[in-house]
Amino acid sequence: MSGHSKFANIKHKKEKNDAAKGKIFTIIGREIAVAVKEGGPDPANNFKLAQVIAKAKANNMPNDTIDRGIKKAAGDANAVNYEHVTYEGYGPNGIAIIVEALTDNKNRTAANVRSAFTKGNGSIGTQGCVSFMFDKKGQIIIDKEECEMSADDLMMMALDAGAEDFSEEEDSFEIITAPDDFDAVYKVLEENKITMASAEVTMIAQNYVELTDENAIKSLTRTLDLLDEDDDVQAVYHNWDE
Repeated sequence: MSGHSKFANIKHKKEKNDAAKGKIFTIIGREIAVAVKEGGPDPANNFKLAQVIAKAKANNMPNDTIDRGIKKAAGDANAVNYEHVTYEGYGPNGIAIIVEALTDNKNRTAANVRSAFTKGNGSIGTQGCVSFMFDKKGQIIIDKEECEMSADDLMMMALDAGAEDFSEEEDSFEIITAPDDFDAVYKVLEENKITMASAEVTMIAQNYVELTDENAIKSLTRTLDLLDEDDDVQAVYHNWDE
């Protein structure tokens, strides 16, 4: 399986994140709070928390900020209760979109997500209407310029640690894992001081759709931008070939 998510897209996302560091840190902070509440503060015994910490580090969140978030969540019985909510729908030309949110007000979030789809000439669908088009996988992206190890050595390290697939792009390496194997592979790379541009369990589209119509591209971009601006939205997955 060749990884489609191009490093240019990762860099673009990271640049947007860098411009709104507070936003991404808030998103990850919520994920830490929920993971701690569900499984406790020890990442060694809380797989979900270990995944969120890996994502936090890939987004350059300082260790002391991560630790403070864990301690706060573990010690705050009166913390806001966030619920996981997932929405599925279609953008222009049938582009499949999945939206994951953490919210303390489902009515507000549902209205905002529906509005984002509508303003981009899309529509919300039923649960499961597009998720079958995606595979849940661990995905690690490594910038070639930041990696001193050879492609062959990096591939063998990843595969020996339990990775499913390794691919080399023009300016990056991509490692794909089963969700349950993500933590083990991530830890081996971290122990070997491999700098990761992105590391998270994500939804990867099985096939991607090109858009050539400028109005469709403009409409889809509007939906994605509105979702990106929504504080409740944690992640957006789609099968648009950018």
